[in-house]
Amino acid sequence: MDFLNGLITFLNFVFVPGLAYGSQLALGALGVTLIYGILRFSNFAHGDTMAFGTMVTILFTWLFQGWGINLGVLPTALLALPIGIAATALFVLLTDRVVYRFYRRQKAASTILVIVSLGVMFVTNGIVRLIIGVDDQNFADGGRFVISAGDFKTMTGLSEGLAIKSSQALTVITALIVVAFLFWFLQKTRTGKSMRAFSDNEDLALLSGINPDRVVQVTWILAAALATIAGGLYGLDKSFKPYTYYLLLLPIFASAIVGGLGSPLGAIAGGYVIAFSEVTVTYAWKKVLGYWLPENLAPDSLVQLLSTDYKFAVSFTILIIVLLFLPTGLFKGKSV
Repeated sequence: MDFLNGLITFLNFVFVPGLAYGSQLALGALGVTLIYGILRFSNFAHGDTMAFGTMVTILFTWLFQGWGINLGVLPTALLALPIGIAATALFVLLTDRVVYRFYRRQKAASTILVIVSLGVMFVTNGIVRLIIGVDDQNFADGGRFVISAGDFKTMTGLSEGLAIKSSQALTVITALIVVAFLFWFLQKTRTGKSMRAFSDNEDLALLSGINPDRVVQVTWILAAALATIAGGLYGLDKSFKPYTYYLLLLPIFASAIVGGLGSPLGAIAGGYVIAFSEVTVTYAWKKVLGYWLPENLAPDSLVQLLSTDYKFAVSFTILIIVLLFLPTGLFKGKSV
């Protein structure tokens, strides 16, 4: 029984949160890797694009809630998410037309585009803060738990209860659907094949009659959709605060680089590597080890390597190690 109680504690505080967080990072990293692989620059504004899409989703969620529209046990945010995606797609397409297209036509170096994206990041962050404010916003509704700790204890008779939040289950299911759709789109559709050809060899793709403007537009729309979904799921699971999304840029880029920048499969793998590393290093293992170790070996301290305040230091450390020893990442992306 002690082993099972320890296992439930591990699932409750490490595996399930890590799986949900990893899914959010994977979706965010997919957007980064799409921009890098096709438009050939690192988009530092991606975190604030997530914030913009989540902001629109929250505003329409509040509107629908005010009108009494809901989805029962499912969050009302699911109804608002398509509007958030559409608004974010329009925003990034406008940004591309006003800002990025000029530098792209000048064939500016990727470092110039990175600096430009920093400017876009600050402007986007300012817009989001101006509209929705700087405080935490919680927009979850519907059923809070798929299974609560109390119900689990009653069913199993164990002293530890497994609690799975609806937002966590929704995150994992949505991530699976989105990733499956993205791979189908890139592998099977004509537009997806054009994007892959453009990524592999731009000059040859142009000679083949591929419209570069269309490829750019579709890339931005997909990146906007991924950013909004990732940001919305993160906000549902935790809470929304513009500054938090700015900070998420580090683990998202770490995920993309660890997996292999430019590799969609690598972005997914990198997201889970970073998420589980952060959760594992910052979790206090005293309770789990107390169940799994003999009583005379049970630890008195928290057995916590780092405080949760330093979780982004884990991402940074992994990022540095990968850049030093495996710059192409786990799945042989483009060297950074």
